[in-house]
Amino acid sequence: MILTPTMEKFVLHWGEMGWRWGINRSVAQIHALLMLSTKPLPAEDICETLGVARSNVSNSLKELQGWGIVRVVHVFGDRREHFETLKDVWEMFLIILRERKKREIDPTLQTLRECASEASKDQAEPAHTVERLNELIELIELTSGWAERAQSMSPAAAKRLCQLGDKVFRLVG
Repeated sequence: MILTPTMEKFVLHWGEMGWRWGINRSVAQIHALLMLSTKPLPAEDICETLGVARSNVSNSLKELQGWGIVRVVHVFGDRREHFETLKDVWEMFLIILRERKKREIDPTLQTLRECASEASKDQAEPAHTVERLNELIELIELTSGWAERAQSMSPAAAKRLCQLGDKVFRLVG
């Protein structure tokens, strides 16, 4: 696959953005490449296009498959596995939201609850610590609840909700 300057800029930026969010740069770049591709790509083409080692591509594709945003497809007449990402960005958003909640928010909420419980039992713990932990729990529970409710929505409904939220922000802002 030959990248245009715009495609190259997007792939590089997506890799940088992913890295800032704690995602391996190569994983994010492969995801970006698959988003822009008009057809499923075999791993060899991904390696060649991005100049990335085959082992790195294999590991990155496994990670993207683990997130549920890339899948294997078979192309008639070609025995190689080809890969494609979800085409609906809103469906992708909901899956990434679910995975980040499961991997980051849920463990954080559990730890915060444990810390708050321990701190409230410890007479030596400053009241400010307990108060701050409880504020964080409230914040995380609120956002976690929103994320759980969003998972029951269709991608189209999630898009409408975000558009409605944008309108509300403009009204109150």
